[in-house]
Amino acid sequence: MTLRNIITLPNPVLKRKARAVTKFDGSLRALIDDMVETMRDAPGVGLAAPQIGLSERIAVIEYFEKEEDEEKEDALKKVWAVINPEIIKASPEMVVGVEGCLSIPGLLGEVERHVEIQVKALNRYGTPVRIKAAGWLARIFQHEIDHLNGVLFTERAIRVWQPQEETAVDAEQEV
Repeated sequence: MTLRNIITLPNPVLKRKARAVTKFDGSLRALIDDMVETMRDAPGVGLAAPQIGLSERIAVIEYFEKEEDEEKEDALKKVWAVINPEIIKASPEMVVGVEGCLSIPGLLGEVERHVEIQVKALNRYGTPVRIKAAGWLARIFQHEIDHLNGVLFTERAIRVWQPQEETAVDAEQEV
């Protein structure tokens, strides 16, 4: 596995809609493994291929599968690798939360997102999957799918700011 460089603004790849993945092979699986390693090293909870300079519809996410697991000390995080993901259902209920981004270091923002979503995608082998996500996990999926559509959290934010060092959000890793 190889750590990839995370690109930052103003790199134009971040603003471009990524193309669909059609080839599912060993090189795709190796790329996904590299993305997971890069995300963990950053550290972050999600990473989209455009963030490493590849305009492809691939995202990796590592977080708790259920919202209540966030409170459990022994709960394990789950890793999702989604190819060509699409939100097929979203709750009407929205909530504002603080987000950051590995590709926009030094900024945080308040972003309104759906509380629950359903995503259809393909896994690393090209098999269709459906994912139901709620709470913070739903927020991460929405953030990463936005990356694949060339949309940055700062474009959706109600408010954006540079955090002071002592008030940086350490509990929530950047998406």
